[in-house]
Amino acid sequence: MLEAKLGRTGLFVNKDGFGALPLQRADMRTAVAILQRALDSGIDYFDTARAYTDSEEKIGKAIAYRRSSFILATKTGAKTPDAFWKDLETSLTLLKTDHIDVYQFHNPDYCPKPDDGTGMYEAMLEARQQGKIRFIGITNHRRHIAKEAAESELYDILQYPINYLSTPEEVELTQLCMQKNVGFIAMKALSGGLLTDLALSRSWLAMLVNVVPIWGIQRENELTGLVKAITGSIIPEEEMKKRIEKDRAELSGEFCRACGYCLPCPAGIEIFSCARMSLMLRRSVPALWLTPEWQEKMSKINNCIGCGHCKAHCPYGLDTPNLLKKNYEGYKTFL
Repeated sequence: MLEAKLGRTGLFVNKDGFGALPLQRADMRTAVAILQRALDSGIDYFDTARAYTDSEEKIGKAIAYRRSSFILATKTGAKTPDAFWKDLETSLTLLKTDHIDVYQFHNPDYCPKPDDGTGMYEAMLEARQQGKIRFIGITNHRRHIAKEAAESELYDILQYPINYLSTPEEVELTQLCMQKNVGFIAMKALSGGLLTDLALSRSWLAMLVNVVPIWGIQRENELTGLVKAITGSIIPEEEMKKRIEKDRAELSGEFCRACGYCLPCPAGIEIFSCARMSLMLRRSVPALWLTPEWQEKMSKINNCIGCGHCKAHCPYGLDTPNLLKKNYEGYKTFL
């Protein structure tokens, strides 16, 4: 397995991490089996969040007794120091541990710093002094905030979406982190499901020597595919370039990255799926998306009340209501 160093933390981890967001959709028995097998397979970086419902509980039940065998990262979306401490204590309890290796601010709309008036960064420092966390991290979907965090030298770890559809400016963040000795964790390595060739994605990410992607797993066959890719060979660079160019051509322009920050929708629209439906229809078997269940989900686009919540909360600046309408019009041509 390939290894990567997480910046100034000095931690070396296998260059394939476990993203536990999807794990909340698995039942407890399945989740425990997946987590234990992942650890047995050599995966040693596990990332979760207080916001991921019972994900922390599942990790605590499955692998807490092997705590020294892996690096544990979780996140807080707290807005106040009091909420920060409540989140931290809850996470420690559910994860069945006395410390978290990497504790991260979860996609804040600003870069927390000392003396900024919020007390949030000071809470991180106090938690580290108490030994409840080891390293301070931040996750974000906004490039300017991610860049500010990396340049500040206040953060040991940055987590940001990176895959071969990323812009050159986004990829430059990985180099900035290398220069600043900041560990880099890549979320959305498969662009929320738009990229379907795991081996191709891993081969591209392997060129970014300081980047550790976390792969979202919720089914045992997904873990099987990841383990197979990990033990396989890296795709030659020329072949990789040709295949990536084809995907980039098909996926150029504006598209939903499925980050989910537009939710909840007051009209009940599953935005992160419906706003990319035209791509999913082209990139997989259309019948999978034409079931009565999906027709019902897509029809909810008609219920949009024009509140603007989704557009205002999109970190990529998409005109989400218009994107939903376009996708629904295209969807109806398949029915």
